[in-house]
Amino acid sequence: MRTILMLLFGAIFIAMTTVTVRASLAAGLLEAWPDYVANPWAVATLYDAYFAFITFYVWVAYRERSMAWRIVWFLLIMGLGSIAMSFYVLLQLVRLRPGEPLETLLRRREA
Repeated sequence: MRTILMLLFGAIFIAMTTVTVRASLAAGLLEAWPDYVANPWAVATLYDAYFAFITFYVWVAYRERSMAWRIVWFLLIMGLGSIAMSFYVLLQLVRLRPGEPLETLLRRREA
């Protein structure tokens, strides 16, 4: 299961990085913004994404004991979204000790 999760979150990381770079090369965010906010479905999708980012961040804040790391991860998640979230999960999967159950990912990290 760990390998499947690593493949899944690795694919998300690569796909989102690729899509973000391609979009950035096609049009700058400030340039595209007026057309984007004119579309109510685009705005609804943006709200949905950021509520999901906040939901994911609550788990990260619970797991991370250091306030400094909580702040770093908040900024990364709010700025990079799924790129940062998939990287966080990959990092946690790599940190699992051999034989350690996946359920460990849901618990608070030890000091």
